[in-house]
Amino acid sequence: MSVGAWEPDNQASNDQPRKEIDHALINRIIDAINEADGANTEGHDEPELKSFDEELQSASWLAGLPATQWLEEASRWDSAQIWALIRFFTLAEMQLQDWQGGAESPVIPLAKSLRQRKAPLQREQLLWIRQHSDNRYLPYGPL
Repeated sequence: MSVGAWEPDNQASNDQPRKEIDHALINRIIDAINEADGANTEGHDEPELKSFDEELQSASWLAGLPATQWLEEASRWDSAQIWALIRFFTLAEMQLQDWQGGAESPVIPLAKSLRQRKAPLQREQLLWIRQHSDNRYLPYGPL
């Protein structure tokens, strides 16, 4: 009798080649979402992402990056910046075309990075995510 390990032909998305995250683009996303929050005077509690420049709207490739890569990248940002990214990706999935979400949403590893820092999402933040998304996997992924 032999004991071996079965390797599937179709590797998980986390095993795909890495595409480098453009930190300047991430900083622009964070700045844009924070500016939109500050400029929001019409009583809405969400920025309209369709008013963002074309480069930010068409950065949907970011949503397809592996969760492990997002966890590594999250170490570069503080908790407020991660919350800005969570808000952006939550809204992008709902407001912009070609933005994937579901169980592969970047929101999931970003929320996990906050839990690992012992700074989990607060109740108000969880409610905000639920109010602005119909993705049943947010913010903690498939359970």
